[in-house]
Amino acid sequence: MTVDKVTNVPTVPIFGVPVSRLNMKDTLNVLIQAVESRRPHQVITANPIMVMAALEDPMYMSVMKQAELIVPDGTGVVWAANYVGHPVPERVAGFDLLHELLGAGENYHWKVYLLGSTSEVIQATAQRVHELYPGITVCGKRDGFFGPEEDEAVIAAIREANPDLLFVARGADTQEPWIGKFKEQLGVPVMMGVGGSFDIISGKAKRAPKLFQKLRAEWLYRLLKEPSRYKRMLALPKFAVKVMREKENVTKV
Repeated sequence: MTVDKVTNVPTVPIFGVPVSRLNMKDTLNVLIQAVESRRPHQVITANPIMVMAALEDPMYMSVMKQAELIVPDGTGVVWAANYVGHPVPERVAGFDLLHELLGAGENYHWKVYLLGSTSEVIQATAQRVHELYPGITVCGKRDGFFGPEEDEAVIAAIREANPDLLFVARGADTQEPWIGKFKEQLGVPVMMGVGGSFDIISGKAKRAPKLFQKLRAEWLYRLLKEPSRYKRMLALPKFAVKVMREKENVTKV
């Protein structure tokens, strides 16, 4: 598949954010072909908090609109698409997509670069990836504690490593704009912000139990574990109310 097909997957606009309507299997197939194209692709795993942030910040909205693929990671995004009559096949959780990419990459002997979190977590994550996916090469890693003055050196190190995948864990307010700003310089075929995924892979934190996943309430589990997130979580009910109040306009770009 060419890069044009990668960037022309079926989407549903949620308040202007074009969310993919591919299921996990087709998303993975598209991204395998994105790697083969060797062209840079930014993948964003969208949730209601990110959509609300984009509505309040034109720069953030621009980053999302210029991403090559936005998958419905958040349950609220999946619900909104269904509510307005343009359903997506299923939730494509970023954490699951990360593992799907690594699993598929074993067949192609892909290289992955891990960027973000703390030095301790990134070391443990690299070790765990090696154990889980021996066909994958962790070609580089570094923590996420660097400022703009170090961007050039970080980008040079990533380019030198020439990965097929770049996973960035620096928080949604930082990782997506950082990838968006530098994706052409980075030149990695698939680049994706992964939030707290390294904490889970490394064993520092646990993913929500299966029951919470089945009930589509991973957000509630995270809130219970980290009550300090409540301010950020306030965007969830605001998003739901906005969707219900503006149902006719949700998909109007």
